[in-house]
Order: sequence, then C-alpha cells, then structure tokens
Amino acid sequence: MRKNSNKNRRINGEVMKVISEAIRYSKDPRISPFTSVMDVEVAPDLKTCKVWVSVMGDDEERKRCEEGLGSAAGYIRSTLAKELNMRYTPELRFIMDDSIEYAINMSKKIDEVTARDNEARLARGEEIDDADASFTNQEDE
Repeated sequence: MRKNSNKNRRINGEVMKVISEAIRYSKDPRISPFTSVMDVEVAPDLKTCKVWVSVMGDDEERKRCEEGLGSAAGYIRSTLAKELNMRYTPELRFIMDDSIEYAINMSKKIDEVTARDNEARLARGEEIDDADASFTNQEDE
C-alpha cells in the first residue's frame, strides 16, 4: 500500500476518529479537555502511527498532557484495536502540534494592525468602509 493511496487516507481518517474519541473519554487527569487531534499518519505497513495533537494552554499544561497521552497510549491502542478491524494495531507516537495557537496569535496580530490602521485613517479624516469598521467594533466589545 502506498503512502497517499485512497485506502491509506481512509484508514487515517478512521484512526483519527477513534483516537479522538478515546482521548475524549480517557480518565487520565493529565490530559487536558482542550486536546485536539490535528492529523494522523498511519504507516503503509500499519505498524506505526504518528498522531499530531494540539493542546490549548501554557507549556506546562502541554508537557503534562504529553505525559498523560504517553501513559494512556495503551488504552488508546486497545480502543483502536476494538473499534477497527485491522491486520495490525499500530504503535502510537504522539507529536505536539501548536498550529492552532499559532493561528490564534496571527489572528490577534492582524486584528491589532487593522485597528491601528483604522485609527490612523480616522486621524487623517478618511472614511472607513464597513468591512474595516467591523474589526474595530469587535475589539471594542
């Protein structure tokens, strides 16, 4: 089976669903409720699986969540074996992904720049169109 075949994509999608549910119902207190499975990549031989996980919070909370996921890997893997009928149950490797946090920070920076631009336009006496004004109004709320 090739890496980007339709079969591999379907397997990745199903594994992602099962892992997300298993993490949600995990009883380990170190796993944050704001944990999201961003992507899953099952190797073509079905022996290993990389799981990209995003956790909202500070570095300490991410570290604790990573430790919790490491200790809950057996539970998650057994859930995967029960839910999916696969030849092998892949060994899970969790990788922390901070793309959501990066996107939130970039969105805040864009809003700040837009607000400063609108303030400069108002100071010069220019009119602000409706799309630009909505950014300014969102910050005021």
